[in-house]
Amino acid sequence: MMTLLLALRNLLRNRRRSLMTLFAMVIGAVTILLFGGYSRDITYGLQTGYVHRSGHLQIQHKDYFLYGTGNPGAFGIVGYRHVIDVIEHDPVLAPMLRVVTPTLSLGGIAGNFAASVSRTVIGTGVLVADQNRMLQWNDYHLRFDVRQAALTGTPDDAVVVGTGVARVLQLCKPLAVANCSQPDAKTSDGPGVPADIAALAAADAKPSAQVDSSEPRIELLAANVHGAPNVASLRVVKAVNQGIKEFDDIYVGLHLPQAQRLVYGADTPQSTAVVVQLEHTSQIAAARARLQELLATTLKDEPLEIQDFETLNPFYGQAIGMFAAIFGFMALLIGAIVLFTVSNTMSMAVVERTTEIGTLRAVGLRRSGIRRLFVCEGILLGLIGALVGVSTALALAWVINHSGLTWLPPGQVDRSPLTVRVWGETRMMLSAATGLILVAALSAWWPARRAAQMNIVDALRHV
Repeated sequence: MMTLLLALRNLLRNRRRSLMTLFAMVIGAVTILLFGGYSRDITYGLQTGYVHRSGHLQIQHKDYFLYGTGNPGAFGIVGYRHVIDVIEHDPVLAPMLRVVTPTLSLGGIAGNFAASVSRTVIGTGVLVADQNRMLQWNDYHLRFDVRQAALTGTPDDAVVVGTGVARVLQLCKPLAVANCSQPDAKTSDGPGVPADIAALAAADAKPSAQVDSSEPRIELLAANVHGAPNVASLRVVKAVNQGIKEFDDIYVGLHLPQAQRLVYGADTPQSTAVVVQLEHTSQIAAARARLQELLATTLKDEPLEIQDFETLNPFYGQAIGMFAAIFGFMALLIGAIVLFTVSNTMSMAVVERTTEIGTLRAVGLRRSGIRRLFVCEGILLGLIGALVGVSTALALAWVINHSGLTWLPPGQVDRSPLTVRVWGETRMMLSAATGLILVAALSAWWPARRAAQMNIVDALRHV
C-alpha cells in the first residue's frame, strides 16, 4: 500500500507530463472502444438480417447445399411436416425454438410477355405467417421498425419481386417503384402470352382464380420434379429492394403452396429446407447438437444435414473477419503508441530522480523495491487511463446513440440509426482496460530495471 501511495505522489510531482501521458492512453482506449462498439453493432445488424431471412439453422437434404441449386426439386425433403413435428415437440429443443418453418427454392424464367421481356429468376416459397414471426426477432435490441412480409394478406397466386426484376420486366410504372428507370420502348406492343405457355398456365391455375387484367402479371416458368415445364400466371403485388443488386436482380418471393405446385405438380409436396429460428443465437451449438441426435435416431430414415446461417451466408463471416483484422491492427498500433509514451515518461522520471534513487538504495531499499516502485507508477497510469478511457467512451457512445444520426448499413435498403454498442459489452471493456494496464506495466518495466541496476555511488554523484 505504501508503494502505491509513493507511486501516486511521484506521478503528481510532474503533473503536466503525467497528464499528457494519460491523455494519449485515454485517446487510445476511446478509439478502440468506439470502433469496437461500432463494429459490434454492424455484426449484430448483419446477423439479425440473415436470421430474419434464413433462420439460425436449416435442415436440408444432405446433398442440397452443394448440388441443390441446379435441381432443387430433386433434393427436397419428402417428410418435412414430420421433421417439423419432431423438432417442435422435442423436450430439449422446444424451449429454444422461436419459429420452425418450411421453405422451397426454385429456379425459373419470369416473363412479362406484354412487353416481350423475360429473365432468369430464383424463387423462394414461404409461409407468410411464419415469416412475419421471424421478422420480429431482435435478440440484440436493435432499433429498427418491425415490418410485415410483403406477401402478407395477398392471394395464393401473388408474388413479390426484387426491384431489379421489376426493372428488367418493365414493371416499375405499374408497381409505382421509385427511382426505377425504364427504357423508352412501349410496353403495350408485345404479342402477348404465347399460346403454349398460356395453356400451361391455365392448366396450373386453380378453378376459382379470378384474373384482373388491370393488375401487373408475370408468367413464371419452372421445371417440375420430372423435368417437364410448368407455368404459373402470377399477379405481382410489390417490388421490394433486396439490398444486394445480384440478389435483387433475380428475386421472386411467392407463397409456399404455389411454389410447391410449380415444382411438384400433383405429386407429394416437399420443401428444400426446414428453417429453425432460435430465441437466442447463443443456443446454436446446443440446438445443433440435439438436432444431430434426432437426425441419427428419430429422423434417420431421411438423408438430412444441418447448416447454420454463417455457412449459408458466407458474406457474414467475411465481414466479421475483416472487422476483426481492422480492430486487431488498430489495437496493435495504439498499444505501440502507449508503450513508447509510457516508456518515455518513465525514462525521463528515472533520469530526473537519479540522486533520489541513490539515496533510497543507500538507506537500504533493495533493487526489487526500486523496480516495484517504478512499475507501480506505470500500472497506476494504466489503471487511471483505463478508467477514464472507458468512462469517456461510454459517454461519447451515449451522445452518438442519441444524436439522431443515420446511415445505410451494408446489405440494407433503409437507413438505420447510427449506434455504437459499448454499454453492455463487458468483455470488450474489460479486455481494453486490461490490455492498457498490461501495456503500461510492460512499458515501465525496462526503465524500472535500469533504475534498479544503478550504482549507488554514481547515482549519489549525479547532478
